[in-house]
Amino acid sequence: MATQFHLAHSDWVKGAAVIAAGPYYCGQNDITTALSQCVDKVESSIPVDALNKKARQWADEGKLASLDNLKDSKVWLLHGSKDKKVTRTAADLLNQQYVAWAGEDAVEYVSDKPFAHLFPTKNKGTACTISESPYIGNCDYDAAGALLTHLIGNLQQPDDALSGDVVSFSQAELGGEPAKTLAETGYAYVPDSCKEGAQCRVHISFHGCNQYADAVGRDYVDNTGLNRWADDNQMVVVYPQTKKSLFMPLNPQGCWDWWGYTGDEYATREGKQVKAVANIVNALSNGAEKEK
Repeated sequence: MATQFHLAHSDWVKGAAVIAAGPYYCGQNDITTALSQCVDKVESSIPVDALNKKARQWADEGKLASLDNLKDSKVWLLHGSKDKKVTRTAADLLNQQYVAWAGEDAVEYVSDKPFAHLFPTKNKGTACTISESPYIGNCDYDAAGALLTHLIGNLQQPDDALSGDVVSFSQAELGGEPAKTLAETGYAYVPDSCKEGAQCRVHISFHGCNQYADAVGRDYVDNTGLNRWADDNQMVVVYPQTKKSLFMPLNPQGCWDWWGYTGDEYATREGKQVKAVANIVNALSNGAEKEK
């Protein structure tokens, strides 16, 4: 989802960090294709040239921002060597796509760490080599700091005290009609400096499958380490939330839509969840402006 949102809105989204994912549009609007090629197995060759051609077509049609925006856009990718949920083949192809679009110097690909399928942290979560709920690993590795430093540049080292608060908001209210497949409540970490009127960056953090709040509470919101870095670097972190569905549209693991359960334009600006999150970020930003 981070890649989809980045390509859809690269005119104002300036970079992306992606943990353990395959190439853009890997699912190709088909759940069978998604499961047979993009996660724990690759039963046939992933047609990356065709995926890239589709991205160019959508950009030409205005359904994605211009791919030219991606040149020199900072991208940070991670795939753990003990990840059994997403294959190295799929992850390598995402790296290949981004190197072609952004340039080799703009992309950092971390692929030599013995991590399972999870968000690695310095000292939070479960065992690093086991992928289990809430999929946050105690890996002695600060992925939040690594990815933010690559995306933004020199940052102030964080301390352990947080000045701000996690706030909740209605995704239905801020996201509008496109937010129907999202949970009612989303979250954002807002440092005191941002509440007091400082100009602040926004980082959108998309949880993984089975990491939505109804499944893991606020573990993902509170324990990845992103809030520590945001607090001392004038940054708001927005944590939009999905929900699981056992009926149509079927989404039993509460994933973001990367295979088409919300509609066939899910990976573009026209995708419902992409629209909803853009609406949420814009509404939060406009609200902050009004409060100044």
